[in-house]
Amino acid sequence: MSILRIAVQKSGRLHDESMELLKDIGISIDNGIDQLKASARDFPVEVFYLRNGDIPQYLKDGVVDAAIIGENVLIEKGIGIKIAEKLGFSSCRVCVAVPKTMNYNSIADLEGKRIATSYPNTVQNYLDKNGINANLHIINGSVEIAPNIGLADAIVDIVSSGSTLFKNNLKEVEMILKSEAVLAVSPILDADKQAILDKIQFRIKSVLKGRNSKYVLLNAPNDKVQDIISVLPGMKSPTVLPLAEEGWSSIHSVISKNQFWDVIDDLKARGAQGILVCPIEKMVI
Repeated sequence: MSILRIAVQKSGRLHDESMELLKDIGISIDNGIDQLKASARDFPVEVFYLRNGDIPQYLKDGVVDAAIIGENVLIEKGIGIKIAEKLGFSSCRVCVAVPKTMNYNSIADLEGKRIATSYPNTVQNYLDKNGINANLHIINGSVEIAPNIGLADAIVDIVSSGSTLFKNNLKEVEMILKSEAVLAVSPILDADKQAILDKIQFRIKSVLKGRNSKYVLLNAPNDKVQDIISVLPGMKSPTVLPLAEEGWSSIHSVISKNQFWDVIDDLKARGAQGILVCPIEKMVI
């Protein structure tokens, strides 16, 4: 029987969120400290714990069949590797940052400057696109200290909250790209493994849909029902059930997290009462 080999980052926030996602889709992993790989107990999957920067090459070579990886790493090192699914977590951005004391007006101010980065391909493409000539200094780790020690005039690095930049007296001046965790697939994948991956992707879609939705129950007088359900997106249509009290109904529906408060405000304005909101574990469409 074929076994699908999935790579995840060996440590850090992306690792933790990747393992949580695998658990939520029913893939239980028994792994010990410093273990390179582990098998799932109840699914034909092996998980490999690897350095994030090494994963694109392992995908290209077919050492692993799929990976949960930062999109920024694929852009830098994984040209040609297919993204099967964007996963909506571990969001960050790749940005240009300069010392707070630098009088920065536009990207033209980077002309002739020294830029420290772990993303030379991404940065060079960005500079070429904007017609800027700069000198790149490739650094692995602790890029943000480069201006403080006189190694560079600017940096390009991943930014989440911006706190690391603040601590090192840097300011963000340009955003090159936005990134999030993605499910990436090796170009060397046979039909049996593709079938396993299809099952995993179906489960992931169900979990992500649930995470991004809320289940809403509310009460409404019957003369307000049609007005209320006109603003409820639902899955196909809201469920309407009669209450024990004559003249009243219970309405059940699903709301996207992105629309949530706007829809709730609209429901209240249209006469909804007793609104109850519940999380959704999974949604199988």
